[in-house]
Amino acid sequence: MFKSSITPEELESLPSGGFNGEIVVIDRPGIAYLQAVEYLHKQSILGFDTETRPTFNPSQHNSGVALLQLSDGKRAYLFRINKLGLRKRLCRILSDPAIVKVGAATHDDVRSLQRKGSFRECGFVDLQNFAFDWGITDKSVKKLAGIILGIKISKAQQLSNWEAAELSEAQKKYAATDAWVCREMYLKLIKSPK
Repeated sequence: MFKSSITPEELESLPSGGFNGEIVVIDRPGIAYLQAVEYLHKQSILGFDTETRPTFNPSQHNSGVALLQLSDGKRAYLFRINKLGLRKRLCRILSDPAIVKVGAATHDDVRSLQRKGSFRECGFVDLQNFAFDWGITDKSVKKLAGIILGIKISKAQQLSNWEAAELSEAQKKYAATDAWVCREMYLKLIKSPK
């Protein structure tokens, strides 16, 4: 049903896609944080991703994960870990086996998050490995989205400053899309024959 890989030309010819739901940025503890965690705890499948401020030379300090993104399809929560820290209630979601958390290269993201807060990794699905069962060999989120969903997603903000005082609208859309698209691909795969 799915192609094993996609060429850059094929990818470029696809319609653009992205997250169109509500984006909520959480950068401090308080009511909004508690409401976000309560909402996410009620979900069974979440799209998952993280962002780190890029470093372009060896003298730059890498402070680790700056942003954690979790999306249920309708809402995308962007937790600014560089300001908020990785708090216990968020760690409980990351440890909950009843909540499937779908991302790409999740092992690396989880290890980076574990440097920010202690939690037991549970309930994670790595699309890069998962999609292989459907014969898909491409690994990037952009190519996976093209193959599985037939859409082209923008990666223009990937190397932007995720520790900026305020995230731009383009950064928010990019971050929300990365988490959302992983969940959408997982849902399509589990409904498709291998």
